[in-house]
Amino acid sequence: MAEKQINPLLKQVLELGPTVAFFLLYVKIKDNTYTFAGTEYSGFIVSAVVFIPILLAAMGALWVLTGKLSRMQVFTAFMVIFFGGLTAWFNNEAFFKMKTSIVYGLFALLLGIGLLRGQSWLEYVMGELLPMEREGWMILTRRLCAFFAALAVANEIIWRTQSDELWVTLETFVFPAVMFLFLWSQIVSLQKYLIEEPTQ
Repeated sequence: MAEKQINPLLKQVLELGPTVAFFLLYVKIKDNTYTFAGTEYSGFIVSAVVFIPILLAAMGALWVLTGKLSRMQVFTAFMVIFFGGLTAWFNNEAFFKMKTSIVYGLFALLLGIGLLRGQSWLEYVMGELLPMEREGWMILTRRLCAFFAALAVANEIIWRTQSDELWVTLETFVFPAVMFLFLWSQIVSLQKYLIEEPTQ
């Protein structure tokens, strides 16, 4: 099914809104403790659990409005539900924090497997969106593989050694910004490998 076009601002709100909502909720209740069924839960864990239905509602709205969800969005929802569930079940916020490391680490592993096979699996996913020579895709894949591995390691170090507040701030704003800047810099640096579509 072809993707329906919607207002770009609305699409950004639906894609980024749940993460911002998690941040705002955490800031508001981070020092509180809540008791459910005789068990005490920190403000962080409550924020992580509330984040799940907010994310699912936003994804549902995106699906209704556009008629399509990307594999990345579906994968993200699965990881949030799975690790959010573990966080609530074991009453341990470490599961939710590890989610980021596992996601980045899995991306690095998959790209690395493709590279060992002499392939750019990234090209298979994004080739139609960004026409580029094979050499360019191999360079971008190597760099992204290293970048994702570095983010996974950085997240592990940060959540294990720093405060919850710092980790939530980095997760919400810094990691996405770093990702955007990295991808932008790579597109600029690999301009010579881009393939221009012939003018019809």
